[in-house]
Amino acid sequence: MTATPATVRAGHGPLHAASIGWERGKLELREFFRTRESVVFTLTFPLILLLFFTQVINYPIRGGLTFSQYFVPGVLAVGLFGASFQTLAIQISIEREKGILKRLEGTPMPPAAYFIGKIIMVFTVVLLETAILLGASAAMGKVKLPTEPGKYLTWLWITILGVAAGSVLGMAFSSVARSGKAAPAVVTPVALVLQFISGVYFVFASSPTWLQITASIFPLRWIAQGYRSVFLPDSYADQEVAHGWEHGRTALVLAAWAILGLLVTARTFRWRNGRDA
Repeated sequence: MTATPATVRAGHGPLHAASIGWERGKLELREFFRTRESVVFTLTFPLILLLFFTQVINYPIRGGLTFSQYFVPGVLAVGLFGASFQTLAIQISIEREKGILKRLEGTPMPPAAYFIGKIIMVFTVVLLETAILLGASAAMGKVKLPTEPGKYLTWLWITILGVAAGSVLGMAFSSVARSGKAAPAVVTPVALVLQFISGVYFVFASSPTWLQITASIFPLRWIAQGYRSVFLPDSYADQEVAHGWEHGRTALVLAAWAILGLLVTARTFRWRNGRDA
């Protein structure tokens, strides 16, 4: 029997939360696509970065690569982390400021459904960003798309873990800003610092040891390296810090951040502003 809206609302448990979360995700996507400026900027920002930096910077990378070849995986990582961590931290702060979260708290919707909906939106946006950037990059000859199916499987699990880690960290960080207006000023510098230390705009192995250690604590460095393992030749693995792609460690670090972010979100997430009764 097909579930009606009434029976869905009356349900309980994880399946009920997942069902409502799926509907919530579709609503989040409709809201996202209604803001044209946000859609254009979010989906084209990685491509803008690629076009700008590859015009300004052009030097050979050890292993016989051009700067644009090395840069594409990093830009993909920036797009993922921006759509997850940065977007959610700012967006949720604004929704809290406007009282949207307060109203949702008073509905029968399971709290988990709200977060599921956000992650569905982020994952969809990341897929669109990736398709646009790779399509344009391949057309301009700036990247060679892999032909091995295993490479795409690697891209998939890195993307899933990266979206999970970035999203829950964004949800947790959304409680740091005191208001929706202050959120961009609080979140953006953190995202920019992580971009610059994680080997996106320069070859990571050439950075100082202390910076490599610091960057390796955070997920963006591992997302970028994971994407390099997909879009760069296997021979380049020897140029990485550990002289290998470290897929096992990448999965472990991203999963650890996803779990940690989930625990922090569960402890600190606020549905209301401090001034709300």
